[in-house]
Amino acid sequence: MIKGYDVSAFQDAEFPTAGTSFAFIKGTEGRSYVNPKQKEQAAHARAADLVVGFYHFLHPGHIKEQAAHFVEDSASIEYDLLVVDWESNPNGTAATCAEKDAFIAEVKRLRGSNHKIGLYCNRDFWRHRDTTGNAGDFLWIAEYGVTAGKPNVQDRWMFHQYTEKPLDTNVGNFASKAELVAFAGGINGKPKK
Repeated sequence: MIKGYDVSAFQDAEFPTAGTSFAFIKGTEGRSYVNPKQKEQAAHARAADLVVGFYHFLHPGHIKEQAAHFVEDSASIEYDLLVVDWESNPNGTAATCAEKDAFIAEVKRLRGSNHKIGLYCNRDFWRHRDTTGNAGDFLWIAEYGVTAGKPNVQDRWMFHQYTEKPLDTNVGNFASKAELVAFAGGINGKPKK
């Protein structure tokens, strides 16, 4: 297993990178929000030679507009991982499974050639709200209170967020960073060697 963090505007641009292989950065949310720290956070991760991913916090409705906002306004470059963050919004609403699937399909259409497109959700959403099993190219599952790399899901997952202290901390189901780079197709805009 390899280790990584995910960060948003709530974290500093210079988060810890020692002993990590990847970083997921919040890019966008809904149809208008852009993480004001994402460019600096991405530059920091790239300077540490991490595999970088960006995620979009999905709202119900306007799926094509949200997908366009994500691919146009996140600071992603070729071979970055792209993720839909499917969970409840602060007001308690959530996109439907069909909307989640439509978002994955639209991002794949817009950016799929040099990007793996994945799904982030918690175990409850995966087990009880997902009706299609569609995680795009990979599943990133959130479940706290369990051993890192041991989420209680039967499906093949690639990333597991297991704690939020001191940062959202994850493991990747890869033997090495090189294996993750091979999966992504490259790193920091350059194809794998």
